[in-house]
Amino acid sequence: MLQPTVSAKGFAVPARIERDAAEPLFEIGLWLCGLESFLCNWDRISRDAARYGDPEAAWSREFRLTYTALLKCAELNHELRAGLSRSRKEPSRNEHSEIDNYRVADCDRFLLEIRELMILNRNLLGGHDLKFDAWKAWNELLVERLRSSPAASKFASGWGADSVSHLPGDLKKLLSRRGLSFSDRADLTEVLSRFALIMRSLGVIGSMLRNDEPLKPTVLIFAKVHEVSQSLISFINNRLTRFQDESAELFSSLDGASYTASLELKKVYQQELTGIVGIRPAPSIHAKVETAYASLNDSFEQILAGFARLVDPQVVVTDLFPGIHLKLERSLSLRRHLWKALQAVKNAEADPRPALVDAVRKELTIFMAEPIEYLFFKDRDTLERFAEEVIATSDTKDLVPILHRFGAYLETLFGLVNMRTVLASHPFVEGR
Repeated sequence: MLQPTVSAKGFAVPARIERDAAEPLFEIGLWLCGLESFLCNWDRISRDAARYGDPEAAWSREFRLTYTALLKCAELNHELRAGLSRSRKEPSRNEHSEIDNYRVADCDRFLLEIRELMILNRNLLGGHDLKFDAWKAWNELLVERLRSSPAASKFASGWGADSVSHLPGDLKKLLSRRGLSFSDRADLTEVLSRFALIMRSLGVIGSMLRNDEPLKPTVLIFAKVHEVSQSLISFINNRLTRFQDESAELFSSLDGASYTASLELKKVYQQELTGIVGIRPAPSIHAKVETAYASLNDSFEQILAGFARLVDPQVVVTDLFPGIHLKLERSLSLRRHLWKALQAVKNAEADPRPALVDAVRKELTIFMAEPIEYLFFKDRDTLERFAEEVIATSDTKDLVPILHRFGAYLETLFGLVNMRTVLASHPFVEGR
C-alpha cells in the first residue's frame, strides 16, 4: 500500500499510484490523435454562433486548449518514461505487447520535439491579438509539426493497437465462434476493436469526471471519438450492403449498432457539445461533458451487449461491464425516490394540510441526503432551488404555487430518468 509523503511545509501529499506503462502510452496517443482531430475539425465541435465568421473575435480559448493538450502529453510522457524504466529493471513483470516497441529514448525524443511547441504556444497566449488569422496559422503549423515529428508519429500511430484484448470475455468468444466465415470474422473483429477503442477513450473522460479535473480539454478526446465513430458507422454500413443474408443475426446486430450509434452521435455532438469551447462557467461545462459522456458510454455498452448475445442469448450487460451494476442500482434508487417525492408533492398541492406538507419536506430531506447525487449535474441545481423554496415557505398561499411548479418539474425529471439506457429493461412498477 502506498503511503502519503510529507512536504517540507508539513502537509501530507497523497502518493501517486503507479500505473502500468500501457496506460500512459495509450493516453499520450489519445491526446495526440485528439489534438490533431480537433485542429482539423475545430469548426464542427467548437462552433460559437456569436463569433463564427467574425474576423475580430478572440481565439485565445483554442490556443489554451492546444497548450493544455501539449502539457498533458508532456506529463504523461514523464509517467511513461518512469514506467518503462521500472519495466526494464523488473524483468519478472509481465510486459504488455503494447509497450514492447517503446523505449526510454522515445520518451526523451518526444519531449524534445514538443518542448519547442509548448514554448511557442505559451508565448502566443501572452499576446493580446489572437484573432482568427493567428489561430489558422498556428493550427496549420501545429498539425504539420506533429505529423512530421518521428516520436509523436510513433506514439500516435501506436494508439489503439491491440484493442481487441480490452474487450469483455464474451465478445472475445464471439470472434472465435465456430461457423463464422472468414470475411464475417474479419469484419466483426474490425467493428469490435473500434468499439473497444472508443470505450477505452471514453474511459479517460470518465476518469477525469470522477477526479474532478478541468473538463474543457475533453473536447479534444470527444473530437477523436466522433471521428472514429463516424468511420465505424461508415464501415458497418458498407459491410451491410455486401451482406448476403439479411435475416442473419449478425446482420441485425450490425444494423442496430449503426442506427443506435448514429442517433447518439447526433444527439451528443449537435446538442450537448456544440459551442462548448466558448462556455466559461465550470458547472455548465461539467454538466455538458457529464451528459455527453453518459449518453455515449451507456449506449455503446448496450451495443456491445447486443453483439455478446450472439454467443449467449442470456447474457446481460452487467455481466460484461460490472460498473453498470452500480449505475443500475443508483438509477433504480433515484427513480424510486423521485416517484415518492412526486406523489408527496401532488398530495400536498391538492390538500396543503400541515401533515402532508411535512411529508413533502421529509421526502426532500431524504432525497437531498443521497439520491440527488445520482442525478446528472445539470439537474441538481434546479431541484435544490425548489427544495429550498418548499422548506423555507411556511405560508400555504405562497406554498401551493411552488408545489405546482415543483410537481411539474419532478414529473418531467422522472420521465427523463426513466429513459436512461441502463433502465431500458427495468420498466417502472409503482411500489417497487
